Amino acid sequence: MNLERVVFGFFIILTLSLNYAFVVGGVETPEHHNVWILTFTIIVNLVAIGLKLGDRSQIGALLLASGLVAGFLLITARVVWIVAEPAGGGGPGPADMADIVSIATGALVANIVATTILVGDTLLSRR
Repeated sequence: MNLERVVFGFFIILTLSLNYAFVVGGVETPEHHNVWILTFTIIVNLVAIGLKLGDRSQIGALLLASGLVAGFLLITARVVWIVAEPAGGGGPGPADMADIVSIATGALVANIVATTILVGDTLLSRR
């Protein structure tokens, strides 16, 4: 068992799971989406990107690219949240929340691609 692959797989699957946990719920309902889950998803995604840096394989390049796409979209969603948050708190309005969840759903697609690549590479690798 390769410990490096286990750790990387853990972070890829954790990013996918956290991203899904953020996206699930009513698209326009701020109460269904926790800003801390989004923030933690960004952090875990950045760790996964850091673990892939330096890998010179073709699969590593695809995993890095999908991680960068997911990271860019997650950070964009967080910036939109910050800009849309009213001064008194209470979270963004329904229209802004729909935008945030839509952007995070794009990141979810990138995380699904990364997980699929990882699983496919694992199944094709020889002992």
